[in-house]
Amino acid sequence: MEVRALLSKDQAIGVAIFLVCVVVAIFYVATLFYPGWLELLGLKVAEVDVRFWVVAVPVFIAFIAIMGIGAWIGWTMATTPPPKPIEEVTSESEEKTEKVSSE
Repeated sequence: MEVRALLSKDQAIGVAIFLVCVVVAIFYVATLFYPGWLELLGLKVAEVDVRFWVVAVPVFIAFIAIMGIGAWIGWTMATTPPPKPIEEVTSESEEKTEKVSSE
């Protein structure tokens, strides 16, 4: 039986995202609370430096993401034309209603 028949494309992407998130979460928690495990990989690092970067990198990414979302909202608001006044909208809808009823 083929894997293709078992999962749709969206489900396969979902499984991949799930697995990546679980692996990254395990790596993050292990490195934050027990940075000595990196020596098993042959990496010689100071525990204080590792803990700093394990915290600093996600905070930096989150900060930049929030600033990017804020900038996108501001740009969208600045470049979107203002809505028509309510009086214009109601008069236009009344004109359309009159045209439809007269036909």
